[in-house]
Amino acid sequence: MDDQNKIFEYFTCPIPLAKSKEVSIGHGSGGSLTKSLIDSVFLKYFSNPILDQGNDFADITPEESLNNFRIVTSTDAHVVSPIFFPGGDIGRLAIAGTVNDISMSGGIPKFLTASFIIEEGFPIDKLKKIAESMKTCAEEAQVVIVAGDTKVVQQGKADRIFISTAGVGFVPE
Repeated sequence: MDDQNKIFEYFTCPIPLAKSKEVSIGHGSGGSLTKSLIDSVFLKYFSNPILDQGNDFADITPEESLNNFRIVTSTDAHVVSPIFFPGGDIGRLAIAGTVNDISMSGGIPKFLTASFIIEEGFPIDKLKKIAESMKTCAEEAQVVIVAGDTKVVQQGKADRIFISTAGVGFVPE
């Protein structure tokens, strides 16, 4: 270790360093580190006029559309701990978060998909509780879960359960 880094040897810092060559927890915070990661990696490789708008939703209405509405979409990943908390759980958060993103576009949310990454050994009764809260939240928001995917990873390879959702809505003209 060189002398310049020795001065930091015994310090702990709750704010991740921006010039790291590795992804840190701060990159998922939604703040400046998230923006930096999006700009330097995802926009570099995925840039297009829709994505470059930088929203939590996308207007995907085809230019040749003859309908009197626009189509909007959003996607969200949910990795929280604890997965059950006062007022809800990861399932309610997954539905409400995506519904909120579509609503913020001026859209009326209609359809959702849900993808689950579940750690081996996760109790099925807890999965049922999460699914029930997702169903309840979807009914409250008047959206339908129309597709999904489930993957199970080895024990210790995830933090119990991760849920990704995607939504589609319509913005009336």
